[in-house]
Amino acid sequence: MRSVHSAVLAIGMLWGASAQATPIYDQAGTKLDIYGRISMGISGGGAEFDSEGNRVNNSAEFQDVYSRLGFRLEQMITEDVSAFGRLEWRFKGDERQLDQGFRELRQSYIGLASQRYGTVQAGNFDSLYYQFVSAPFDVYLDRGLLFNSSNIQSRGDSIGYYTPTVNGFTSFVQLKHYSERGRLLDEQREKGSVVAAQGGVQYQQGPLTIGFGAVDDKVRGNGNGEMLYGLMGSYAFTDQFVARLGFETQDSSDTYGGGFETTGVGGTYATGPWAFTADYYHVNRDNEANSNAWAAGAYYKVSSAFDLFVELADGDVPRPENAEGLSEDLYWLTGARYHF
Repeated sequence: MRSVHSAVLAIGMLWGASAQATPIYDQAGTKLDIYGRISMGISGGGAEFDSEGNRVNNSAEFQDVYSRLGFRLEQMITEDVSAFGRLEWRFKGDERQLDQGFRELRQSYIGLASQRYGTVQAGNFDSLYYQFVSAPFDVYLDRGLLFNSSNIQSRGDSIGYYTPTVNGFTSFVQLKHYSERGRLLDEQREKGSVVAAQGGVQYQQGPLTIGFGAVDDKVRGNGNGEMLYGLMGSYAFTDQFVARLGFETQDSSDTYGGGFETTGVGGTYATGPWAFTADYYHVNRDNEANSNAWAAGAYYKVSSAFDLFVELADGDVPRPENAEGLSEDLYWLTGARYHF
């Protein structure tokens, strides 16, 4: 169950509590765990303009910070093969939402895992590119990750496979289907049924982890129709300090543009109940202004289930065409989380 393991690695480095789960049932090779978090905070700053170039209010606001509730399921079929499933929702916890409740089905997938043959899974899950390549940089609750994240050409109608780890190497491949079923025939001629593929390899040995991946970034999945490539890695110099380095690039398309080269470097330092993060990015955009961005965070674990946090993020993001220059308004977030 690599997807669960990757989330633990990406988040547990900062807050061990977020990886915990409460067993509901564990008998005769069948397991059912419940997990989640309630996260509240206050944020302010950020983008000064919307996508149309209109100035927006970015004053401070009380907000939910990605609260969630989930279930993990597993049943042993043989000594080597197990069936598994995962179901996870996000809910909006900062306002009274009688008509919404769970506002996003974030994960919903099933699969088979084998130490000998590898793992196959299908449904709605984090992209394997994210899990094997860009996850080392996903250490912030909000706004700090500039590389492509968990939803790139994934989340729904997807099937993925990754091999067992052999001499430190793990390979992966994933397909996402954009269906035209149920659409009018005229609409189908415009878009058509599309399959977006991604794949790559990860090497992990001792303190070193390196991942390389490629994604066919289809326009149907909010891409620009060009291939995206990423090479990222991390190195644990000590039990307290982990450094990371990454590069991601994509060509610009004639119709949708969007070409860029992004380089990122950062690190995480943990001592006692404290953890600190810092990352810097340089983004070289085709036909747009280049930018430099940074993010930093401090986290304090009050107990195994409760932590406090503060994060900052600042970047030179291009403004819309009718607004000149770069938008450089600092985004900040602070709050607390309870894990279960």
